[in-house]
Amino acid sequence: MNTLLLVLSLILAIVSGWLFWRVHRQQKVIEAALSESYGPDNTRDPEMILTLRVRDPIALAKRESKSARVLADRLPVMVKRLVYQEVMKELEMELAEREIDVEMKLEYR
Repeated sequence: MNTLLLVLSLILAIVSGWLFWRVHRQQKVIEAALSESYGPDNTRDPEMILTLRVRDPIALAKRESKSARVLADRLPVMVKRLVYQEVMKELEMELAEREIDVEMKLEYR
């Protein structure tokens, strides 16, 4: 019984040492990555991003489209996606009309 406990203790000590070594190595990698990342500093201006959110896309779709009145209750996710795509198209056209160069993309969060 004592030898079993001794062997188990030795195995746990070896595993603990190996885990300590891995954690220590990982910390060095993280420190190196942070030092190379050129994180937030005062030499650059922050990037500004405009976020647009349609408050009630289902109601907007029902108001603007006859087919959306039927689909909104059965396929709300698809209708929301189509509303955002249409809003993007209209914004792009309006901004292009005013000769404003923009990059637009749709993000899912």
